[in-house]
Amino acid sequence: MTDQPTRAAPTSADVARRAGVSRATVSYVLNDSGTARISDATRARVLAAAADLGYVPHAAARSLRSGRTRMVLLPYPSTPMGPLVYGFFAALRHSLAERGYAVASFGGPHAPGGLDTARGWAELRPAALLVADGAALTPEGVDLLRRSGVGALVAFAPRPVPGVHTVLADQCRVGAAAAGRLLARGCRRLGVVVPETAAAQGLGLSRLRGAEEAAGARVERLDLACTEESAARLAARWPALGLDGVFAYNDEYAMLLMRALQDAGVDVPGRTAVVGAGDLLLGRLLRPRLTSVRIGLPDASRLAALIDELVADPGAVPTVVGELKIEVVARESA
Repeated sequence: MTDQPTRAAPTSADVARRAGVSRATVSYVLNDSGTARISDATRARVLAAAADLGYVPHAAARSLRSGRTRMVLLPYPSTPMGPLVYGFFAALRHSLAERGYAVASFGGPHAPGGLDTARGWAELRPAALLVADGAALTPEGVDLLRRSGVGALVAFAPRPVPGVHTVLADQCRVGAAAAGRLLARGCRRLGVVVPETAAAQGLGLSRLRGAEEAAGARVERLDLACTEESAARLAARWPALGLDGVFAYNDEYAMLLMRALQDAGVDVPGRTAVVGAGDLLLGRLLRPRLTSVRIGLPDASRLAALIDELVADPGAVPTVVGELKIEVVARESA
């Protein structure tokens, strides 16, 4: 079997010859430029020629002319993402794609921050950058990104980030809400789970801090790995700990710990009330049903519309553009 020769990709010159127009006309039509008046018949002829040839405009060449791509960068957060966050990013990617943006998601649990990271983002010449972990943005990095031409710079952060449109995402509020529910139920000695994994520990410590601010000295830090063995060891210590309420970081850890407590003979919620976070469907299927802190992320379609507006108006004064909605959904476990 002989290899077939590779066909050269069609060019705008090929489209121009097929349609019987100039290359400038092809550019005006395919870039949907309003700077030239093109008749409907000519526009249709160019589009038909491009479709016949399989011609696609060269994104890199277009970005060289404009100084910017139609790309939106979505670096993943430094903490593990659960179903809630995955669902939000999927909806956001879809909404941005409907507006003609190419979305690039990348990174990992240990993605670096600071000026070097900002320089790497800037080299891609994105139209917009949405940073899920605002701590990755330093003042020097923000300045570099702005000067490189990033039109929309948005970040999730506990407090407003100077020079950046910010969605307030203070995880202390999650811990405070969970502790508030346990205190309102009559609990007086609370435990708060902090994941042992380095990637999730920062988020866990923020939620612990919120619980401590709400409950004062009546909080015990509980380090826990996401394994049945770790949960069983913690449950075995429960009588000595004397805890009557626990905020278990999120729903997955709460379900893990609640099962271990029940296996160890601890009555939930009679002896110990349990609260999770994330409001997963699975938590509602347990017995007792899991009380959880529901975390409302911004509407993805509205955020996509905002990003589109900021790309068109890069000089807009940075402001707070949203905030997480925190709500305790009370069920049988607390």
